[in-house]
Amino acid sequence: MLFLLSELRALLGTPISDERAQLAHDLAEDAIRGEVGIRLTDPPQRGVKAVALAVAARILTNPSGVRSEQAGGMMITYADAQTGVTLSEDERRRLRRAVGMAAGAGMLDIAPDDTAMPCVTVWRPV
Repeated sequence: MLFLLSELRALLGTPISDERAQLAHDLAEDAIRGEVGIRLTDPPQRGVKAVALAVAARILTNPSGVRSEQAGGMMITYADAQTGVTLSEDERRRLRRAVGMAAGAGMLDIAPDDTAMPCVTVWRPV
């Protein structure tokens, strides 16, 4: 598990059923595994739990992806532009760094693959 269900409840400060908490965990884990794949260890690397909890909390607090609500003269706009089960660019970068993957511009490698080039031997007279 990426985090304990009690940690998610403590973060949100509201009662959540075991089923909802487990679903939020599973959806967050699925999104994270989709990003970093088999590089995720058990127990997870440092930094993964924070991202997983943030994603799970977002799933539970705004499952329908509402960006703003208005009731009468009161309007609420949610600060987090991300909604539902998506990873922000910052979360992707943090996850990739946590599992040892390249992040950002350093991911681009324009050098030719050494294994794709034939081995060339130059013969010179002795």
